[in-house]
Amino acid sequence: MSEELKQLRDQIDAIDNELLQLVSKRAGLAQQVGKIKKSGIVYRPEREAQILARVQEQNPGPVSNEHIKQLFTEIMSLCRALEKPMSVAYLGPNGTFSEEAALKRFGSAITGMACDSIDDVFRMVESDAANYGVVPVENSSEGAIGRTMDLLLQTPLTICGEIQLPVHQFLMAQQTDLAHIHKIYSHPQSLAQCHHWLKTNLPHLPDSALINAASNADAARQAAADKQAAAIASHRAAELFELSICAENIEDDPKNTTRFLVIGKQTVAPSGKDKTSLVMTTNNRSGAIYTLLEPLAQHGVSMSRLESRPSRTGLWQYVFFVDLEGHQQNDNVAAAMTELRDKAAFLKILGSYPAA
Repeated sequence: MSEELKQLRDQIDAIDNELLQLVSKRAGLAQQVGKIKKSGIVYRPEREAQILARVQEQNPGPVSNEHIKQLFTEIMSLCRALEKPMSVAYLGPNGTFSEEAALKRFGSAITGMACDSIDDVFRMVESDAANYGVVPVENSSEGAIGRTMDLLLQTPLTICGEIQLPVHQFLMAQQTDLAHIHKIYSHPQSLAQCHHWLKTNLPHLPDSALINAASNADAARQAAADKQAAAIASHRAAELFELSICAENIEDDPKNTTRFLVIGKQTVAPSGKDKTSLVMTTNNRSGAIYTLLEPLAQHGVSMSRLESRPSRTGLWQYVFFVDLEGHQQNDNVAAAMTELRDKAAFLKILGSYPAA
């Protein structure tokens, strides 16, 4: 070993020791914070959003901001666990994009609770069996997740955060020869998102060979038991079921992204860059939608999403889900909400939370 290489490695060892001491010191401070807190709430979305924004802004490189964010998410996850163990419910089984979204937001120092349905995620949080839940609400190419929206209307829970997860699809099997693949399992949305790639690269497969699965993780499980089958799922699913990657990033839209919501029982304070989600209805009359949207324009509140859903209370009756830029405590948003309450037949604020 050259003297120069030895000196560099010695410097790295010294920095590692310093990092260890600093992480331990941070964890000790987190424990002290936990003792001082009266509420027992250890997850503060607005505080963590501010920390992640600050470290990315001050990042000198060469490590990318995305990796810096992952690093500090894990550090905060470990410190949170020292204050109080945290459980997070998500749509299972393990290996789904919902699990990946939960780990992206909360880090790995949590107790993950895989649920059989979106309904079960809501029930786990409502019954205090889980501290938080992570549910998909919309996909950039396939649109809204109707069941999540319906449950948001009914639940007493609030939205505490959002997660934007780039969805990369992987073709996996027990072997990598595409000619030996005679069937493919996947969730219907994933099959739709990879339709062009499948037709181009596996033209020998009839439509009947594309088999719907309850989830992508379940698809990987079935492929692991069938030598002639493949699955479309996440990279983590391939690892969990010990499958080989035949092709990666096979989604037709490389910008394909799923938005997830964090649901819980706490009110989130402003972080400085927030969203507010609400649902409302109007009387069935001419110009009713304009009447609802007018207060937003008058008070300079930007709307990032407007989605309608059947209200299930009458024929051709609809509820409108709206995402606004800003926190409900912001003066302009609060003023718009006051006017909306007078004009809407029904209005429910689903939550204000840091924007992803």
